[in-house]
Amino acid sequence: MLLWLFEQLGHYFPLFLVFKYLTLRAMLSVLTAFSLSLLLGPMVIERLRALKYGQAIRTDGPQSHLVKTGTPTMGGILILGAIGISTLLWADLRNPYVWIVLMVMVIFGAVGWMDDWLKIRYKNPDGLAARKKYFWTSVGSLGAGIALYQIAIHMPTIAQTHAMVDLLIPVFKNLSIPFSAVPFGLAFIAFTYFVINGASNSVNLTDGLDGLAIMPVVLVAAGLGTFAYLTGDARYAAYLHIPYISFSSELVIICTAIAGAGMGFLWFNAHPAQVFMGDVGALTLGAMLGTIAVMVRQEIVFGIMGGLFVAEAISVILQVGSYKMRKKRIFRMAPLHHHFEEKGWKETQVVVRFWIVTIILVVLGLMTLKIR
Repeated sequence: MLLWLFEQLGHYFPLFLVFKYLTLRAMLSVLTAFSLSLLLGPMVIERLRALKYGQAIRTDGPQSHLVKTGTPTMGGILILGAIGISTLLWADLRNPYVWIVLMVMVIFGAVGWMDDWLKIRYKNPDGLAARKKYFWTSVGSLGAGIALYQIAIHMPTIAQTHAMVDLLIPVFKNLSIPFSAVPFGLAFIAFTYFVINGASNSVNLTDGLDGLAIMPVVLVAAGLGTFAYLTGDARYAAYLHIPYISFSSELVIICTAIAGAGMGFLWFNAHPAQVFMGDVGALTLGAMLGTIAVMVRQEIVFGIMGGLFVAEAISVILQVGSYKMRKKRIFRMAPLHHHFEEKGWKETQVVVRFWIVTIILVVLGLMTLKIR
């Protein structure tokens, strides 16, 4: 929005042309999102408290968490609002990738909001029926996959289409899985569906302790933003042997908006949390990260950088599977962060140590740029 305005003003006042630089807009995006989240936070929390939108705590979880009952939830509205406003202000709205990510944000945000609202209304931590949640999140992820495939097949060269569809294998210079060889983009669309839905649910499972999920989201968004910047620049892409995808550059603005809004939210979500993000935040942020990972063709690297989310999801799958088949538990409690709590770690220890792990994983993901 502002980019278009500054471009028009630049015809008369050349100074405004400085806003065409992606790096400047990225910095303004993170500052805008952070400021909005920080300044509006107290008002949003107070409003949620007045509406009695308090969190319902599961009785089968750690008993120490029962004191959190009634803490305002649905704070993800604050994060998504800051991301949306910052993106609309500083991104190039002529870029189709920007609108696809915003579409995912709206759809998953609506599903998460309904899930949270039902939990609050009926004082039931189960919320929206699983089949309804699965249906609407499937609509969002399949819609994103179809839209991305349609953009790819309308690119001017076959090589560019392959770059936007095939699954890149990190570390190797010219190794990829040719999703483009499967008719009608079925392989690409199906894979996109699993990445987006998997990321969404994994982040949601991770959001169980004060500040636990939001900081890794910020770190992974920063890592994906780095890939988006390099992938969107033909010179860097050629030098690093990664696919050049012109549309991906504007994703930097969204990634920095996620980072800024997340840091602002962490101000209120740090232990002891004044507000929880709820499903409206966790489901949506995970889906947005998964969508961006697909757009920059770094799904495997995303799995590395978001290894904490992967571990949390796997711990639940293993725990449920083991109990159903053997009537035995692998972990003291799942997801994984509860296992360490049950082992005697304090909540803040679990959170900070998981942050440290994520920092290392993001660094490892970024290292794949040079190890080829």
